[in-house]
Amino acid sequence: MYSEKVTVGAGTEYPLKGMLTIPDGAQGPVPAVVMVHGSGPSNMDEKVMSLKPFKDLAEGLGRRGIASLRYDKRTFAHRRRLVKVRGITVKEETVEDALLAIDLLKNDPRIDRDNIFILGHSMGAMLAPRIDAEGGDVKGLVMMAGTPRRLEDIVIRQLDQAGGGPAMKMIVGLERKIFLKKFDGLYQMSDAEAKKKTFAGGLSLYYFKEMGRKTAADYLLENSKPALIMQGGRDFQVLADDDFKMFRELLAGRENTVFKLYPELNHVFVTAIYDDITMASKEYSRKRHIGDQVMDDIAGFIKANA
Repeated sequence: MYSEKVTVGAGTEYPLKGMLTIPDGAQGPVPAVVMVHGSGPSNMDEKVMSLKPFKDLAEGLGRRGIASLRYDKRTFAHRRRLVKVRGITVKEETVEDALLAIDLLKNDPRIDRDNIFILGHSMGAMLAPRIDAEGGDVKGLVMMAGTPRRLEDIVIRQLDQAGGGPAMKMIVGLERKIFLKKFDGLYQMSDAEAKKKTFAGGLSLYYFKEMGRKTAADYLLENSKPALIMQGGRDFQVLADDDFKMFRELLAGRENTVFKLYPELNHVFVTAIYDDITMASKEYSRKRHIGDQVMDDIAGFIKANA
């Protein structure tokens, strides 16, 4: 394979550095994936301490004949400018740039424009069906560590998972009460009201309301495009016995849907070490790579539906 630097959104207000990886010696246009990040600012490799899942995926899929495009997230590349922008939503944070990335691939003669897939991780998996519905018009979806729940439900659940001593538990308990109060009646608020109410870290409540109007499962139930839903069994951020189980239940009658559970893998799809969200920094500080089974399953799904 070989990689070349590209710019996603060249000529727009928020150009993003990207990397296009093409299988070496490919005969004719090849299928491709656009990688969509999880929450928070992130570079094109989706670097989490010592882990680089998007780089792993690009190289692994490239060796299996599949091209990929990864790029810096807007909140990573233009963080200082975006701090001043009020009322930002996932549309500006993620969706718009994913659509530009898909368009870039569709206009590259080396890419099979009819066989482009969205590969979303974590929040990117939650948004993948929406990106497709709002103009992506891709062949299929690969959803890694996503959830059919709303984002605010995950925020509260992760607070419930927090450990620590009595003092920390008291602080977390207070924070939980504050957040629950903020979220109360969220979908009965007008958009204008939700935009005025702050959550934390510069976000307004409208960020949650705008995203939560339709969940990933809601979007999936409106179409029959191929979808691969993947989950690590030892993921402590998105849970196999909750989120993945809920996906299976909600989408039980949906055609072209494949579910894959990896019992020993974590949120980033490498072998897990800890099973406690309070150990996240140690979990992600040890260098590991996504293994062949995950790569084979993604490549097999794409080739079966291309």
